[in-house]
Amino acid sequence: MLASGGVFFFPIDKRAGLWYNGHIMADKGKFIVFEGTDGSGKSTQMKLLAKYLKGKGIECLLTHEPTDSPFGGVLRACLTGRIETDERAIAALFAADRLDHITNPVNGIQKHLDAGITVLCDRYYFSSLAYNGGLVSAEWVAQLNAPAMQLLRADLTVFIDLSPEESMKRVSRRGETERYESLGTLRRVRDAYFDAFARFGKGENIAVIASEEERDRTQANIRREVAKLFGGKL
Repeated sequence: MLASGGVFFFPIDKRAGLWYNGHIMADKGKFIVFEGTDGSGKSTQMKLLAKYLKGKGIECLLTHEPTDSPFGGVLRACLTGRIETDERAIAALFAADRLDHITNPVNGIQKHLDAGITVLCDRYYFSSLAYNGGLVSAEWVAQLNAPAMQLLRADLTVFIDLSPEESMKRVSRRGETERYESLGTLRRVRDAYFDAFARFGKGENIAVIASEEERDRTQANIRREVAKLFGGKL
């Protein structure tokens, strides 16, 4: 793991896009995933990046997990407590939702990537490894997600790192909390992320970026990492 300023990353070589008349053209879109504990600011940073990329002429799609599919609807009911179920069932639901998210013939991630669209996704399989893997066997969760790992790995995973205490403050300001939103859980999940990166991150391109008090500074660090996917020309 290397460090540069406030950015820590696990490097892997990626093919850059091609340039034509000032616009970035690619035969396949880039897949960029945002990870982090609840309240870390990943959703905000993802939207800021999308606006920036679109301003550079890069077509983007924003998506998230759980999805808005029937699988995702059941998951959200479990996370908010409307459905009581076992952690193993939740882990399996996440894996099923993710596979449909990748392969759905109407609006799946792979379809958009093949069309040359860059996809930004709020959470992916490292979320399962961190959140579910700390409560049931991480190896079992990895096996559940093996099809997703084999089908589609992110070109870049951006982990927004924030202390559990500050994450909890932000979550508390929202009002209602969900299944995993307690200080003890946030501490466990943050540790579990770094454990998952170490155990299952071989061949992954993971940038661990500190969540700065000024969100523009965090965004600048993210943009530097994303620029590498496009030959450093953003």
